[in-house]
Amino acid sequence: MLEQATVMAMREAIWVALQLAGPLLLAALGIGLTVSLIQALTQIQEATLAFLPKLAIMVMLLVFLGPFMAEVLRGFATQLFDHVVQIGGAP
Repeated sequence: MLEQATVMAMREAIWVALQLAGPLLLAALGIGLTVSLIQALTQIQEATLAFLPKLAIMVMLLVFLGPFMAEVLRGFATQLFDHVVQIGGAP
C-alpha cells in the first residue's frame, strides 16, 4: 500500500513539474529559434538580441501564467498532504 502511494505521488510530482515548466520551456525554445533564424538571415550577431526577447517573453508568461502555476502547486500540495494524513492514520 505504501509503495503504491509513493509511486502515485511521484507520478503526480512529475506531471506537476511538466505543467509548470512546459509552457515556459516551449516559449523559450520558440523565441530562441525565431531569434536565431532572424540573426542568421540578417547576419547580425548581437548577444543582447538573443537575450532580451527571451527575458521579456518569460516575464510576460510568468505574469500571465502565475495564477495557474500557483493553483497547480496548491492543488498538488493539498492532495499530497491529504495522502500523508491518510497513510499516517492507517494501522
